[in-house]
Amino acid sequence: MIDWEKIDNVFLDMDGTLLDLNFDNHFWQEFVPQRYAERQGLTLEEAKFVLNPRFRAMEGRLEWYCLDYWSEQLALDIPAMKLEISGLIAVLPHVTEFLDAARAIGKRLVLVTNAHRKSLGLKMDKTRLQDFFDAIVSSHDLKVPKEDPNFWSELQKLQAFTLERTLLVDDSLPVLRSARAFGIRHLVAVRKHDTTRPPRHITEFNAIEDFREIMPEGWGGGNLLSE
Repeated sequence: MIDWEKIDNVFLDMDGTLLDLNFDNHFWQEFVPQRYAERQGLTLEEAKFVLNPRFRAMEGRLEWYCLDYWSEQLALDIPAMKLEISGLIAVLPHVTEFLDAARAIGKRLVLVTNAHRKSLGLKMDKTRLQDFFDAIVSSHDLKVPKEDPNFWSELQKLQAFTLERTLLVDDSLPVLRSARAFGIRHLVAVRKHDTTRPPRHITEFNAIEDFREIMPEGWGGGNLLSE
C-alpha cells in the first residue's frame, strides 16, 4: 500500500485517525443533548430531535468544528463540557509506534485537523502527541475546512509539499475526496475510527484498521502487507 521511498510528507488527521472517535461521538450524540435537554426542559429524545438536524446542516462547514459557534448557538459552555469528560480522550492502538517509525526514517509529520484550537489544545494536553510533529495546522487557522479542496492550496502556502510525495491518512471520506481532487497522490482511510463500533467497509480508498498495516518495514513487527 505504501512505498515509503516515495513519501516525504505524512499528513495525519487527529480525531478518528490518531485519537479514538468515541470521545467526540459520545460528546455530540449523548453529552451535549443531555445538557441541552436539562437547560431547555426537554427529554433527551426531544433534545436529540431538535439538535440532530442542526448538527447535520453544519457538517462539512467550518462552523461544525467551531466550539465558540456551538457555545453561542446552544447557550452551553462547550469547551468546559469537553474538559468534563476528557477522561474519554484516548490514542488509538499502534499510533505512537507508527509516529516513532515514520520519524525514524526521516519523514516530515504534520498534524492536519479540522479541530478547533480549544479542542486541539485539550487533546494535545491529554495525549502529548504534539511532540511527534514538525507542524500542527488547524483548518480554523486557514478559514476553510479540509472538506474544501481550497484548504489544501492554503495549506501548501504554509507547508510546502509535493503532491506526488505526500501521504494523507484520514478517517473522513469527504476529506479524502477533497485531497484527491487537489491531487495528493497517497491517500489512506481509517476503518476503525471508534473503538466502540465495528470497522467500516471502505472500498473507495486504500483503508487500514490500524497503523500496523502501513508501518515502515522493520518496525512494529514489519510491514504487514509484505508478509
